Amino acid sequence: MAIYLLIHGAATDAWYWNPLADRLHERGHDVVAPDLPCDDETADLAVYADVAAGAIGDLGGDTQVVAVAHSFGGFIAPLLCSRIRVDLLVLLHAQVPSPGETPGEWWTASGYGAARQQQDEADATAGLPAADEDLIAFALHDTPRHLAEQMLTHQKDQAGKPFDEPWPLPAWPDVHTRVLLARGDRFFPVDFLHRQVAERLSIEAEHMPGDHHPMLGHPDQLAERLETYRLALD
Repeated sequence: MAIYLLIHGAATDAWYWNPLADRLHERGHDVVAPDLPCDDETADLAVYADVAAGAIGDLGGDTQVVAVAHSFGGFIAPLLCSRIRVDLLVLLHAQVPSPGETPGEWWTASGYGAARQQQDEADATAGLPAADEDLIAFALHDTPRHLAEQMLTHQKDQAGKPFDEPWPLPAWPDVHTRVLLARGDRFFPVDFLHRQVAERLSIEAEHMPGDHHPMLGHPDQLAERLETYRLALD
């Protein structure tokens, strides 16, 4: 048995982890998916990490802990490693910070703008709607429609404070790390993230089907991938 600690992205809550959590529960694992204080204007990166680490509570001990970070969760999950024992860190289509870089600076420093422009041009050529025209077609196109519509109801106004604070770690933590990318993500183009992971972590990312929320569209396959990574630690 393991504990899966699921760290969600910005401007939302932990609801979207539910399908994956169900699959992991079926396999006999504990799952913790805390709501981060996204709409709290006083909460900085340390507070986000404290909330996530505190959610483990009395479940720790000698049990394996797998932290799964999605999207903006890539800035938070590495901070957990100095607060709790983390045996495996999985980045699921997550941002990869550099020491001293603020989350606000990441968008320029990472080359995201050029990558998105290329993706938007390719999408337009393919006749796909832009984000401001149809958010479901942009970020949830490979998610069952009823779940995509529910996902939109869980959007929050994201506070700006954590985006202005330098990422505090001097280096990536010495924790076994795997990276899994969704091939169909239009928000974070997969080739862009693949390059960033290679450049910043020297890790070869693996790919799976899905949009920006593969935990909703492909929970069975995602659970299988996570279990494969975890069992490889033994």
